[in-house]
Amino acid sequence: MSVIGFALFRYNARVPQLQIIYASTSGHTEYVVGVLREALEKGSKGLQVASCKAEEAKPEDLLKGDALLLACGTWNTDGPEGQLNPHMKDLLVGRAKDIDLKGKPVAIIALGDDRYFYTCRAGEHMRRFVLDHGGKILGDVFLIVNEPYGQEERIQTWSEKLFSHIREIVRS
Repeated sequence: MSVIGFALFRYNARVPQLQIIYASTSGHTEYVVGVLREALEKGSKGLQVASCKAEEAKPEDLLKGDALLLACGTWNTDGPEGQLNPHMKDLLVGRAKDIDLKGKPVAIIALGDDRYFYTCRAGEHMRRFVLDHGGKILGDVFLIVNEPYGQEERIQTWSEKLFSHIREIVRS
């Protein structure tokens, strides 16, 4: 391939896209998503990242991008501890309950507090949703226990793994 042909190939390479849908009421999940976005935008040139809050998301937003990231904290609503944030629950169990993810790769971030027995169990609820609706889990579920402040390096490291997974999706 000539130098010009190589340059055209690289210029026309498809840009990977990540859709993030998150639920945050205390601000912790929003903070984690913000740190993640910043890390991805700095460290993974060419990745397009879009995000929206779960309460504003439409079911079809779950199908956008090459990969989806769901993020939310673990709550104690609707009875026992270890539940989804109410906004994420409204989206996944309500508005998007009939969606087919059509093999969509989905990464998951779950937050929790170690004072509770079911720390970060929201991750399992989101995982179950993905698998029950025809999606594929992308990498390891990322768990943030207790305050996210001071855990920026962990988020950075996970962002690198996430970008690597997304890059492999686009290549295949």
